[in-house]
Amino acid sequence: MTNLSVNINKIATLRNSRGGNIPNLLNVAQDIERFGAQGITIHPRPDERHIRYQDARDLKNIVTTEFNIEGNPVKSFMDLVLEIKPTQVTLVPDADDAITSTAGWNTIKHHSFLKEVIQELHQNRIRTSIFIDTNASFIEAAAKIGTDRVELYTEHFAAEFEKGNKEAVKPYTEAAILAHKLGLGINAGHDLNLKNIEFFKQNIPNLDEVSIGHALIAESLYLGFENVINMYIYRLQ
Repeated sequence: MTNLSVNINKIATLRNSRGGNIPNLLNVAQDIERFGAQGITIHPRPDERHIRYQDARDLKNIVTTEFNIEGNPVKSFMDLVLEIKPTQVTLVPDADDAITSTAGWNTIKHHSFLKEVIQELHQNRIRTSIFIDTNASFIEAAAKIGTDRVELYTEHFAAEFEKGNKEAVKPYTEAAILAHKLGLGINAGHDLNLKNIEFFKQNIPNLDEVSIGHALIAESLYLGFENVINMYIYRLQ
C-alpha cells in the first residue's frame, strides 16, 4: 500500500486569513491522523504566509504518524528542521515568493550543495527526499548524492490526465523503475486528486508515499475530511 501524507498548508492559509486560531491547525492534524492518513506534510516558507515556523514546532509534539517538512534548504529552514528532527525532510527548490512548487531540482547542477545538505540531515537521523522531475540523469545524480528518496513532481501528469492523455504517466513509470533500481524510495506529489490518483498508483511501481494538499482540502469542502481521506486510502491500496 502507498501511504497518504496530507499537506495542511491550506488549513493554515484559512486560519491566517481571519486571524485568531480558527480552524485550529493542531486539532485538524490530529483529526486527519484519526481519519486514517499515514502522515502530515507542511511546507513552511520564509514569509510564513501559511504555515508558521512555530506551527512546525507545535506539530512536532502532536503528530504521531510520519511528519514530513518540505522546503528550500535556506539557513532558516535548515535551522528549523534540525531543531525539530521530523521523520522526513523533502528538499524543494522554491523561490521565496513562489505560490507553489513549479519544478524539481537539477541534481547535476546542485550536486555538491544537495550532498552537503543531505549529509547534515542524515547526521541528525532525518530521512531525506528530493523533489525532482522525471529526467533520468537527474534521478541518477540524486542517487549519487545519497538521498533516501525522490519525490516525483506530478504537475505535468495531472494536467495531461485531465485532458484525457493517459500516456503522460509513462515517464513517471520509467522514472520510478529507475529510482527503485538505484535503491531510492519513491514519493510523488503535486496536483494529484481523487480523479487521477488511482490510475497513477496503478502505473507507478514501488510507490511509497503521496503528499496531497490543495486538491484534498478542496474535495473535503464538499465531501468532508473523513470521507475524502478514506477515499484516497482505498484508491492507494
